[in-house]
Amino acid sequence: MEGNPHSNGSADVYRIAVDVGGTFTDLVLQDGNGALLIAKTLSTPGDVSKGVMQALHLVARRLGIDSGSVLARCSMFVHGSTIATNTMLERSGARVGLLVTEGFRDTLVIRRGVREDMWDHRTPFAPVLVPRYLRIGIPERIDRDGRIVAGLDRDAVREAALFMKTEGVDAVAVCFLNSFVEPCHEREAAGILEETFGADAVSLSSEVAPIIGEYERSSTTVINAALAPKVVPHLLRLDSTLEQGGLGRPLHLVQSNGGAASVAQMRQRPVGLLLSGPAACVGALDLVAGQTGHDHLISMEIGGTSCDVAMMHAGEVALSDDLMIAGYHVAVPAIDVHTVGAGGGTIASVDAGGMIRLGPQGAGAYPGPACYGQGGTRSTVTDALVVLGRLSAETFAAGEITLDPERAATALARDVAEPLAITTREAAAGVVTLLEQNLLHAVERISIERGYDPAASILVAGGGAGPMHGAAIARLIGCRTVYVPRQAGALCALGMLNTDVRHDFLRVLFGELDHIEEADVARTYALLEDEATGVLADEGFAAEHVAITRSMNLRYKGQQWSVRIDAPRFERDELRAAFEEAHQRMYGHIQPGGTLEITSLHVTGRGVVPRIVVADDRRRGTRPEPVARRPVFAGSGQGVLDTPVYRADSLAPGMALDGPLLIEEATTTIHAGPRDHVTIDRYGNYLISLEP
Repeated sequence: MEGNPHSNGSADVYRIAVDVGGTFTDLVLQDGNGALLIAKTLSTPGDVSKGVMQALHLVARRLGIDSGSVLARCSMFVHGSTIATNTMLERSGARVGLLVTEGFRDTLVIRRGVREDMWDHRTPFAPVLVPRYLRIGIPERIDRDGRIVAGLDRDAVREAALFMKTEGVDAVAVCFLNSFVEPCHEREAAGILEETFGADAVSLSSEVAPIIGEYERSSTTVINAALAPKVVPHLLRLDSTLEQGGLGRPLHLVQSNGGAASVAQMRQRPVGLLLSGPAACVGALDLVAGQTGHDHLISMEIGGTSCDVAMMHAGEVALSDDLMIAGYHVAVPAIDVHTVGAGGGTIASVDAGGMIRLGPQGAGAYPGPACYGQGGTRSTVTDALVVLGRLSAETFAAGEITLDPERAATALARDVAEPLAITTREAAAGVVTLLEQNLLHAVERISIERGYDPAASILVAGGGAGPMHGAAIARLIGCRTVYVPRQAGALCALGMLNTDVRHDFLRVLFGELDHIEEADVARTYALLEDEATGVLADEGFAAEHVAITRSMNLRYKGQQWSVRIDAPRFERDELRAAFEEAHQRMYGHIQPGGTLEITSLHVTGRGVVPRIVVADDRRRGTRPEPVARRPVFAGSGQGVLDTPVYRADSLAPGMALDGPLLIEEATTTIHAGPRDHVTIDRYGNYLISLEP
């Protein structure tokens, strides 16, 4: 980020973030005085750069200048995207070949002997990404201590490379046994493979995922190889387009760990871009925590395609080392985000048993829900909200889309109401009720199932659709407060502006906590910290803007899985206490006095970017007046109520409103029920207080 980008107090210096979702592309621009400007356009799946430039042109017009001038004045440009995630979900990655140690070609098939749902023995595993004839064993062997037992057969690597090339392989993954201890054979093989495939098409497990666990390491490296030819060209095209358009700073990308990194750093490791957009919730929650003074938060960000839920506990958002994406294990540091297919574009239907069904298919940006009038005919959640009076045709998506209530009603009648012999309004109410049950389970998954009581948190409703359902979900889970940022429709993009550059480094180190040499631990941490500071220096960060944190993985002797804990210093009793606290919360028990083993050490390096400071809302007013009243479905048990509708530009900080009501913002609509009270804070954000 070219040193340490920050505002100089001039309104003509901009920070820009763009979040490309499955339906909408959101852009947030902040000037040097803290004022925010939002643009929302439909995404362009074939070429994300087109959607980004469309949003940029839109915001430039609002500023009264051209997009080149906007980019020339930009001190920071951050991008989050679902490209990598969608590539996995659609299984449209590149054709991959895999080199393994001879005798280990079936690791990807054997997997682990566990299932996500222990009661489900029928659902098949996801297809193996590399067919067996493209998984080739190479004579070589390194033992568990890093000693070479058998040298690498270079001729076998050359033969494998030529064979794969003739079979149409686009990228090659290399995963040799014990390479996480000694990577020399993988690097030697890479030098040979690059002669045939090029450097960008070769992924090494010792660089992508240097972890214990042959299956997880293989799976992660293969996925990285599958993503590279599909994702990297998109990123390079966008980077080039922005540079040619006038951007004088390097483009940065949001990673799964919640931090940002340059395109140059992510070029060899695109697997780190999985969950890129949703991971920006960390920056958004940091901002909300500062504005509310409350550090127990649950974010529920609902867009056109999905709902992403994350939790902040005591100011920290949990990190996971093992993701499941489309049925595949991915061992990368990732923000603990739970995603469900419950967005505005989720398709509603009736199954063979006569029950309303939502998803998993979505209408996407094109053709979109039936009410968009762009050729979509399937009924969706958005169509149901239109029928129920919750959405206005004129104010949807900042006026970029005009909704058609007749098309919405026709689709719902055909797909849901007629098969169930109910009215269209009853069908729409059923769709919304089912959606909110799915949202409830998603919030429970990230809170109760992690050992936290959601009632102690504030629910942060984000995304274009989140504020529509925030109060209802908060009441179901026991929260008493909902916070709706005025920029909720672009919450993740807003979070990107509040995101540090971040890189994670890991080194396997075995030993019992009570007996391992402290000098060995210190030496390993020092190596990792040198690596972290070096990478951040390449990103342009001086030492005074670099923050280093340590953590380690611990487990009871004999356990399969480890628990990561913070390790700011090597104090054995403190580390044991921290591990036992986490183990008790996660699993409900501990082994008093049990032998603890260290399995790996971690270092996180952050290039610290100054936090954004949002300007106070300058709207002024005395008495809020609704612009309309209309019948609106308030929820199951409450039915349809006569509801006042307020426009955001008629409201001001300090105002208080009683529900039921609708507030129409530029990029979202807020719904509050009959026992809800809404106040507006100094930033123009909405605080919804719920009565029992």
